[in-house]
Amino acid sequence: MSSPRETFLRLVNGVCDGPYDDLAGLYAEQTHVTHPFHPLNPPPLTSRSDLHEHFTAPPPAARTLNRKPVDMTIHETADPEVIVAEFAYQGRVAETGEDFTVPCVFVMRIRDGLIIESRDYIDHVASARAWGQLDSLLTALRPRKSTTIEGAVQP
Repeated sequence: MSSPRETFLRLVNGVCDGPYDDLAGLYAEQTHVTHPFHPLNPPPLTSRSDLHEHFTAPPPAARTLNRKPVDMTIHETADPEVIVAEFAYQGRVAETGEDFTVPCVFVMRIRDGLIIESRDYIDHVASARAWGQLDSLLTALRPRKSTTIEGAVQP
C-alpha cells in the first residue's frame, strides 16, 4: 500500500510521463476531484471511470508538452490521510520551443493508497497558454451578446 506522498508522486510523474491509462487506478472507485479555480467551473470528477476519461482524452490541441513536476513541497497534516502538495509543471512545447510553468497546489485525501478526494488548484491560464488554448479560454469566458427579434431578447 502506498503512502499519500508516494501516491501523489506517482500521479504527478504519471501526468508527465504516462502511461495515462494507468492514472485512473490511483483513484478510489468513488472519488471527488474538483478544480476550484478553473474559470469555466467544470463539474467534479466523481468516479474512476470519470478520471480514466479525463486522463485519456485527446489533448486540447495538437501540441506535445514535455514537462516535469518541479519545486515540490509536500505538507503532511494532522490527519494522516491528508496532504497538501505545492509544485509546478514545468517544461517546453515541443512544436514551438516555448517554455512554460504551471503552478499547482493539490489538497488530497488518500486512503489505503487511493485518492478519495482532491481539490486541484491549478493556474488554468498558464495551462491554456501552454496548450495553445488561451484564445479559446478567453472566448469561452466572454459574455454572449444577445439580440432582439420582434421585441424578444434572444440569448
